[in-house]
Amino acid sequence: MNRFRWRTGPAALVAVLLACAGTAGAAGQPREITGADGGPMVLVPKGEFIMGSTPGSFIFGDNETPQKKIRLPAFYIDKYEVTNARFRKYFSPKEDYSGSFEQDDQPVVGVTWYQARDYCARVGKRLPTEAEWEKAARGTDGRIFPWGNRTATCDLAVMGITVPSCNRGYSTWEVGSRPLGASPYGAMDMAGNVTEWVADRYSGTYYKSAPLENPKGPSLGNLRVLRGGAWFNSPALLRAAFRTGFDPNASNHGVGFRCAKSALKGFVRRHLRGVHQMAAVGK
Repeated sequence: MNRFRWRTGPAALVAVLLACAGTAGAAGQPREITGADGGPMVLVPKGEFIMGSTPGSFIFGDNETPQKKIRLPAFYIDKYEVTNARFRKYFSPKEDYSGSFEQDDQPVVGVTWYQARDYCARVGKRLPTEAEWEKAARGTDGRIFPWGNRTATCDLAVMGITVPSCNRGYSTWEVGSRPLGASPYGAMDMAGNVTEWVADRYSGTYYKSAPLENPKGPSLGNLRVLRGGAWFNSPALLRAAFRTGFDPNASNHGVGFRCAKSALKGFVRRHLRGVHQMAAVGK
């Protein structure tokens, strides 16, 4: 039985209206908006950032080298991982994990790469590229973790210790439960809770040939990239530069996702003196 099904009627999603929430960024974009699915999104401004790791820095460093300065256009990324409540409005996960994984405000798990892609498209977004995800997680200064270079602890991330998930056991936590671990742009849970699908195909040697301007991954490859580490992972796998490949048709209790959206010229809905007004955002 195909359990990956539409949960709503056949009407197509209309144009996305984004609600402004916060002050404007350097190029005129709001720092935080609300997507068509109701989820808040944070702005990652255009510009360079340091991607990857230096050779020999970490156990898994070979596929993270060479370290490069990469330039990206501005984009928005979901502030939180997509939750069960949001995902299940439209789809059912490939695998249902009952009990400690099914609360509305926990990140959805048990989804394939294709389901993650289709959900993002359904709500007028897309999966972030690998480069976008890493910049959103670590900012521009090359820090190791979203919060800085201090090693991961349960105050900062939902992670594996003696008992997984910071002593909660076989479970995720509700999204945004570690505000001290926020990224420089305000994205939550970029380290831990669930590891996240991104758009790119995986290659362990891709960084050697990747362009310096807005890389989007290799054109060939059977695996898709996962980022961010999960509730059962050690600090080494929660680093912002950590990357691995996974079968896009597979799923498990540690894999979820978040969506992104290019910050192109368009419109947002602003609240001004109690009246909804439409205003152009920057390029």
